[in-house]
Amino acid sequence: MNNPQLTVLLPALPEIVLACGAMLLLMLGVFRGERSTGMVNVLALVLLIAVGALICRLPPGKLSAFGGSFVVDDFARFLKLLTLIGSVGAILLSLDYMRTQKQQKFEYAILIALSTTGMMLLISAADLIALYLGLELMSLALYVVAASNRDNIRSTEAGLKYFVLGALSSGMLLYGASLIYGFTGTVSFAGIAKAAGQGTGLGLIFGLVFLFAGFCFKISAVPFHMWTPDVYEGAPTPVTAFFAAAPKVAGIAIFVRATIVAFPGIVHQWQQIVVFVAIASMVLGAFAAIGQRNIKRLMAYSSIGHMGFALVGLAGGTTEGVQGVLIYMAIYVAMTLGAFAAILAMRRSEGMFEEVDELAGLSRSNPALAFFFAMLLFSLAGIPPLAGFFAKYYVFLAAIKAGLFTLAVVGVLASVVGAYYYLLIIKIMYFDEPAKGFERMPMSLKFVLAAAGLINMLFFVYPGPLLDAAASAAKSLF
Repeated sequence: MNNPQLTVLLPALPEIVLACGAMLLLMLGVFRGERSTGMVNVLALVLLIAVGALICRLPPGKLSAFGGSFVVDDFARFLKLLTLIGSVGAILLSLDYMRTQKQQKFEYAILIALSTTGMMLLISAADLIALYLGLELMSLALYVVAASNRDNIRSTEAGLKYFVLGALSSGMLLYGASLIYGFTGTVSFAGIAKAAGQGTGLGLIFGLVFLFAGFCFKISAVPFHMWTPDVYEGAPTPVTAFFAAAPKVAGIAIFVRATIVAFPGIVHQWQQIVVFVAIASMVLGAFAAIGQRNIKRLMAYSSIGHMGFALVGLAGGTTEGVQGVLIYMAIYVAMTLGAFAAILAMRRSEGMFEEVDELAGLSRSNPALAFFFAMLLFSLAGIPPLAGFFAKYYVFLAAIKAGLFTLAVVGVLASVVGAYYYLLIIKIMYFDEPAKGFERMPMSLKFVLAAAGLINMLFFVYPGPLLDAAASAAKSLF
């Protein structure tokens, strides 16, 4: 690595390897056709794991490339690894589903790899141009996978809705970015922070609001959540699992980096927006899910609520707050992948089922599945001593330390309301008259469900490594 040109590219090496690997897999798929689907899926998993190893092998400390527009610090490393875990989990969840539903397409794993490349670029973005490039690379692949089941009208409708609303949100984000550039004279986050610290005009605040509107769409926070229930319900279930995990991590990452790094001098102005979005998301997620009978729509409202909880940590604008957000997102990814593994197990010879009532009496027909799913639902509800409780504990603690008492109280109350629909599913599984049993779970689903379930149940035994990694990642932003 003595060649200066290569050394300059070192921070972006994982992204370069992932993009080139995805292109090679595309060539393999094109020349070998649909027969190559199994091989492409396995190679995509190997590629994502190898990229994760590369991130761990990067030199320590803060690295930057491309004139400072691409930054690799502990914050980026932490969230990139989390994104890769989400993507690997989504491919594992899809292996059996795609085969049994006759939807074997080699493009699926490649699109996930390309989308993940965009997410990693987004997480490392340190200026508005890199931010937009990462966001669009991530989103374009997501639009396609949402509509990947071309023979299903709900799937194509989901892809179209996501594309139209996504294009609208990208336009709002670009408009906000152009206003910020116009009023500060720079696109780099460090330059914006310097200009904003000297005094804020109304134009900069307008730009900030439009920028936040784009971010809120990507993480499906209120009031830009409207696409979530329809897209979650319409997209193939493994795609929904992917949407619920990896892109949310990248969206939260850029939300945190942009606010903390580019606008540290105007915390009071953006704090009000984040508090409003957090409260609205938590309340809507808690109440709107109560009447849902389709489990994927229920998970959509659940994810809107969880993004609200994650933003509680950001609202503080402190190191503890960012640490809380990182812990929350790590636990959220594990809970979500585990829950979707259980949802994908809802299959009989007639096909897949998505209604909550189909889980009736599951504890008698499949006690292991019912137990792990119940533990994940308890964790999503935030019941101690499961991991979900600690996720909420750290973000509420950060809000209280920052003096945002109302936000913390609303969050706790929203948690109590939200617990109702998680407990309702557990009641149906354990106390209702048994419905017809499901087919045997494939190995890949068992692995994801067991791994997520054990992480959730045993997190309190040894939380140290995650807490330390999150603390180190949070400090690197300040």
